[in-house]
Amino acid sequence: MFYRLSPSLALRSPWRPHRPRPGERVLVIQSRRAFPPGHATTRLCLDLLAEALERGAVRRILDVGCGSGILTLAAAALGVPFCAGVDLSWPAARLSRENARQSLLSASVRIIQGSTEALRGVFDLLLANLPLGVQLEKAAELNRLAAPQGALILSGFKDTQEEALWELYRPAGWSCCRRLTREEWVIELPPEKSFTWVGWLLRHE
Repeated sequence: MFYRLSPSLALRSPWRPHRPRPGERVLVIQSRRAFPPGHATTRLCLDLLAEALERGAVRRILDVGCGSGILTLAAAALGVPFCAGVDLSWPAARLSRENARQSLLSASVRIIQGSTEALRGVFDLLLANLPLGVQLEKAAELNRLAAPQGALILSGFKDTQEEALWELYRPAGWSCCRRLTREEWVIELPPEKSFTWVGWLLRHE
């Protein structure tokens, strides 16, 4: 995996060599998760994260199901002062902490092994790159943890699955201010009957 998120920030896997440009920062991300750094949904979330940070100041973010920590670390590298990641998996939390340490971002990153139900307070921006079933279960929690003028970045689902998820967010006053898609072609038609992954940037109306 290699992905240039901005003119000054790139992300790569350990096995992907890259010579940084002058002034460019490169984050090396080790990964062992369902949606790895090179996955279409990870890239959707990264693109939406960059857009969200361009739209206004974000001081606190939460990455739900942080996995390798790639979204948490990208936010920290882009200047967010407090970046938290939470994951039920102890190996994932340990890997995220190691990636933060290797990237010299531990000062602004907090990784929690556990559930969002243990968290208090609100966040300006929440990110959740999770399969549809988990997205449906977590909608109420994401609503609880979002600041009144906060934003959500959601991905991990196909275009054929959007309506079920949207039915949980529309009544809560969210609007979709940005929708991105990426095609991922495989030999056989997936169970979702679609090759199109979707990412949303939601804000309170």
